[in-house]
Amino acid sequence: MCGIAGYFGTASLSPERLEACRVLMGRRGPDHAGYKSFANSAGRRTYLLHSRLSIIDIGERANQPFEVDDLAAVYNGELYNYVELRQKLQFGGAQFRTQSDTEVLITAIAREGWDILDQCEGMWALAVYDTVRGSLTLSRDRFGEKPLYIHQSEDGIYFGSEAKFIFALLGRKLPINKAQISRFLVNGYKSLYKGGETFFEGLSELPPSHNLFIGATGKTEQRPYWHPRFQPRDDMSYKQAVDGCRERLIEAVRLRLRSDVPMAFMMSGGVDSSAIISIAKRIFNYDVHGFTIMNDDVRYDESAIVASSVATLGIRHTPLHLRPGNIMAEMRELVKYHDAPIYTITYYVQWLLMQEVAKAGYKVSFSGTGADELVSGYYDHHLMYLAEMKGEPGYDAAVAAWTKHVKLEVRNPLLSNPDLFVGNWGFRDHIYLNNHVWADFLTNPIAEEFAEVHYTDSLLRNRMMNEIFFEGVRVILHEDDLNAMYFSIENRSPYLDRNLFEFCYSIPNRHLIQNGFNKAVLRDSMRGIVPDLVLDQRRKIGFNTPILSLLDTQDPAVRDELLADSPVFDVIRRDRMPEILSKGDLQNSESKFLFNFLNTKLFLEEFSS
Repeated sequence: MCGIAGYFGTASLSPERLEACRVLMGRRGPDHAGYKSFANSAGRRTYLLHSRLSIIDIGERANQPFEVDDLAAVYNGELYNYVELRQKLQFGGAQFRTQSDTEVLITAIAREGWDILDQCEGMWALAVYDTVRGSLTLSRDRFGEKPLYIHQSEDGIYFGSEAKFIFALLGRKLPINKAQISRFLVNGYKSLYKGGETFFEGLSELPPSHNLFIGATGKTEQRPYWHPRFQPRDDMSYKQAVDGCRERLIEAVRLRLRSDVPMAFMMSGGVDSSAIISIAKRIFNYDVHGFTIMNDDVRYDESAIVASSVATLGIRHTPLHLRPGNIMAEMRELVKYHDAPIYTITYYVQWLLMQEVAKAGYKVSFSGTGADELVSGYYDHHLMYLAEMKGEPGYDAAVAAWTKHVKLEVRNPLLSNPDLFVGNWGFRDHIYLNNHVWADFLTNPIAEEFAEVHYTDSLLRNRMMNEIFFEGVRVILHEDDLNAMYFSIENRSPYLDRNLFEFCYSIPNRHLIQNGFNKAVLRDSMRGIVPDLVLDQRRKIGFNTPILSLLDTQDPAVRDELLADSPVFDVIRRDRMPEILSKGDLQNSESKFLFNFLNTKLFLEEFSS
């Protein structure tokens, strides 16, 4: 895990700008900083900057920029199957001077071309300069685990792992994208990645599973190298689904346990993180150290089930008990580092947990990101499953199981009707929750229709794929990366494995939910590995915290600070905010809006000038 930045174009970047960028890259890579520049025959210059967090082959020989034959590269990520790919390349005559995954990846590209990415399992943001052709190629992993921002100016293309790196090389900040600000306030985080925009004008991200080819004269071509699809094998039995999921998840964890430094594990009481921890401990005998957010709110309290799992598995464990603190100052620091508002309060709390991981001396952490979207873990998934089951054998039993086991756990009233999507497949009001209410809080109200990319005619799977590539998972990965990198920690997500994804998206929908249990395939695949208490738990909790447990809006000093003069009131009507701040208890959408308001306020105060 590292940081990368660079430029391709006609300009010469000053030493001062390069040094400013290098300093900013320190958190992503405190172990080494490297830089190289090149010039081609077409009058273009290329600058490659790298900051290294040493995880595999931690010696100096694997520092970057790294050169193999005619290629020079900077790389942020991990190639998990580098051992197997290295062996294949050695059989073909390749020789290596390090034990790093970096050298394997660049050697593979040098010998096989960019089609070799089809054989690569990992996460990456990669820039490779061809010294013979004078061209530059940028690449991003399949799911977007590693960020790669791009700004195209009149003189060339700037790129970097973080927006601030580009600003340093450019010598200025880009203007704030006010449309994205309004979108965030009204529609929430799930709207942010649908149009390819960011919180700054002229700043974009290279989409996941894409390469950007920049020719010697600056001509660009962007192409996908992977096309995710739902291709159900209708003849697959439930046992085959369970066995296949178990085999591939165990392999995904095995590959991600490769490291020359110790690793920590994010732990909740749910099946997602528990599966990763249990596989690491029980299958691979890894010395697991779990870290958990402990919440005193009974709605989100998982302490009993976590304590039971810790005892059953025999692992080390560090709990973080949340207490009201200086959330305003901490959030301001976090917003400054993220170059954006923080998308949910969950990721403020996760940042606090990452601080504990760093204090314990870890440089790698594991998370359960992506499981819900692979094997159907959300309440609306369950209702979409029922809608697709309508008229099929077993439908009445499925509704009865939902009514008996699930309905009472659902807090969103819109999702308490088992027929919600029956004959109404386009309903999505539960996602942009109460957006018409929050639009009225803006000085210039907006209204945007909910939109989805069409991957498949399956209602359920199309929703799940949009969540992976445009909504929840994209947001989580953004926050996971920055929260971890703030403390120089690499985050790994075993569920975001290409082979596991393609298998899960070949499982027929009828297998996904059984007897009212969501994620049935995952649960049954982990039977005998994960403690039964976890597998038999129906409540979905995760890392949740109500904002009023951390921010006392009844304190006059806090309210005065929230309502003080700020550029946020160019966007939000100041006269409306007391309606929210005066409440001693907030509904879910109100709590989210208050958090979004706070983050937008801090962001605009830091980046408007």
